[in-house]
Amino acid sequence: MSATSPNVERAQKQISIKLNNSTIEYFKEMASRKGVPYQVLINIFLNDCVEKSSISSWAGHRA
Repeated sequence: MSATSPNVERAQKQISIKLNNSTIEYFKEMASRKGVPYQVLINIFLNDCVEKSSISSWAGHRA
């Protein structure tokens, strides 16, 4: 594992997930600005959502 933000846990599991192309491009652009891999940035974002329990605001959302 490369050097990443201290907020990213070391114990990780590789998964496959379908995301909109625009979402991937957004994270790739942001990651490029920050100098980190986009997967790391997605992980940081998701971890932040979990810590803030912001997923509860999406409870009624259907994909």
